[in-house]
Amino acid sequence: MAKQSGLVQFEGTIGNITFFKTNDGFKARQKGGISKTRMKTDPAFERTRENWAEFGRAGKAGKLLRNAYASLIKQVADKQIMRRLIREMVKVVKADAINIRGARNVMDGETALLQGFEFNQHSPLSTALKLNTVNTIDRATGTLQVDVPAIVPGTDIVYPTEATHFVISIAGAEVDFESGRFVSTIADSGMLSVTDALVPAIQLHTQVTAASTHPLFLALGIAFFQDVNGAAYPLNNGAYNAFQLVMVSGQ
Repeated sequence: MAKQSGLVQFEGTIGNITFFKTNDGFKARQKGGISKTRMKTDPAFERTRENWAEFGRAGKAGKLLRNAYASLIKQVADKQIMRRLIREMVKVVKADAINIRGARNVMDGETALLQGFEFNQHSPLSTALKLNTVNTIDRATGTLQVDVPAIVPGTDIVYPTEATHFVISIAGAEVDFESGRFVSTIADSGMLSVTDALVPAIQLHTQVTAASTHPLFLALGIAFFQDVNGAAYPLNNGAYNAFQLVMVSGQ
């Protein structure tokens, strides 16, 4: 690495020389880097290869879980969802206490760490739906259930001013991270009016494979709509629609 001198300093690239600024002044160095072959074979980069392997598994697992909920989160998820989900999956992988570094994986990790994950970081579920629900996963029967107490829309829900209705939805997912397959099912409350004085208690349940040996995920969400002449139009408002993993049961 060379230090730039003279009255004029450069930033950028000319030919195969890169000019840049550091805390120690302007520097210049020849373009280049470590070859892929060396990265894959040199013992000095063993830790790097281990990190790559585990990050790759976390990335595939995050994409699989996102796909399991694709039909519901398309109107909810924020733009950073994959980055955030992969970050949490990395934590799951690192919690694997069975396999050696580089071989750790999601199935042997702690998928329960994903509980509480918000698909929309701009609208946490606890902000949009100010109620305590009862969430259950029965692995023996494959039943995933959410019991929502009676709702007073004027105080229990935060909704956009243009909304006339809301829908509460749950989604259950059985995910096999090894084969890359999943089973997902959905249930919802149907359209509920924001102007009702009281919405009776709601029980929602979905079904996946009974006695499954794979992780099970239960998500709960709320989305808002505007009724215009009898037609319900979704309000894709990232500040209000919410969807959260409320319960996770590992294999």
